[in-house]
Amino acid sequence: MKKWMVVYMVKLFTDSDLDGLGCGILAKLAYRENVDVSYCSYRNLNQRVEAFIENPVKQDEQMFITDLTVNEVIEQKLAQRFNSGHPVRVIDHHVTALHFNDYEWGYINVEYDSGKKTCATSLFYDYLVEQKVLNTTSSLDQFVDLVRQYDTWEWDENNNITAKRLNDLFYILDREMFEEDLIKRISENQAAFSLTDSEIMILELEENKISRYIQSKNRQMVQTFVEEYCCGIVHAEQYLSELGNALNKLNPHLDMIVLLNVGNKKIGFRTIHDEVNVAEFAKRYGGGGHPKASGCELSPDTFSKFVVNVFGIPTLKPDPPRNELNVKSAEYGTVYQNRKKEFYYIQPQENAMYVVIHKGKNMEDNFESFEQAERFIKRNFTASLCFDDECLKLIAGTLSIPVEEAKAKYKQLLRESFDKHREN
Repeated sequence: MKKWMVVYMVKLFTDSDLDGLGCGILAKLAYRENVDVSYCSYRNLNQRVEAFIENPVKQDEQMFITDLTVNEVIEQKLAQRFNSGHPVRVIDHHVTALHFNDYEWGYINVEYDSGKKTCATSLFYDYLVEQKVLNTTSSLDQFVDLVRQYDTWEWDENNNITAKRLNDLFYILDREMFEEDLIKRISENQAAFSLTDSEIMILELEENKISRYIQSKNRQMVQTFVEEYCCGIVHAEQYLSELGNALNKLNPHLDMIVLLNVGNKKIGFRTIHDEVNVAEFAKRYGGGGHPKASGCELSPDTFSKFVVNVFGIPTLKPDPPRNELNVKSAEYGTVYQNRKKEFYYIQPQENAMYVVIHKGKNMEDNFESFEQAERFIKRNFTASLCFDDECLKLIAGTLSIPVEEAKAKYKQLLRESFDKHREN
């Protein structure tokens, strides 16, 4: 039969990331040649689903949507399809999709009873096994849990490098070839799932590449407040999950990292802070996702807010990685500097409190920890840890002494130099 004449029994719409691929692999293992899988994004999902629903030839096909949420218009059309006796099933794990549980055909679960977070692949696996269209194997169990650990970032807590490497491999290799290889590997070796030696060698090279990419993007990031949140904004087209997580850890004073992909017209939001819900933040712009990882479309409105409005902001200076004198939490104090060459000095007090000194004056009240003082400086004055040589020049210039003497007596002269600013 010609391709346009093929009628499948099952249709799956799923995301284009590793979790979406996991759903696609499970569908093909369960339904084999009777399933057609469409890998989608938020940008094209609604259009594709609508075209499928309105095609009279497709009315009796079992329809699945996993790991993605349709808009309200398509949601109502799905309800009409189901009420007309045609099969629909939406399976997801995002908080922003919980309202689909109001429908008989919706199943949204964020967390298992055990406390472990879910992913679309693990929920779809549970469903297929429950429906007796797919049998469990050790290899499948392991594959599904690797996808789940990566998608929920449980791998980071458990240091499960294999989960991360599986995702890295997904982005390195051609998706169709990778999918075909995984289906074959899981089918032929049901006892265990593992990566090959050649894949591990490729991944080690890739990990070095990712590390360099993260460092370069850390130097390109700008910092600004967007509504109530202090954001780091950077343009990025690859390694988004690793990049977002790494930039958050390198800059914990930021509430979130905003990842802009102008080419794909997407924005990603990432955070490591429990008190920040980027899923709710993304929802303000028509997107959604997890509390710590979400996204939305790059629309004219968001382009203006996250690109045009921040274009003139200087990049954020990273903290120097190899300082020997000016280090964080030092008992003799720590110096920060912004792009305007202004200095901020965190000085420890005898009562275990900290003060921030700028231009000879204390700023704000005492801080209970060094981290609080640093957060105040970084968020409000876009300052970074000062390089050793800049600190030595500051001391030498303030006290009118040679740089060599400032270095030899750095600990005692640092406070003295800032005390002189107080006197002046």
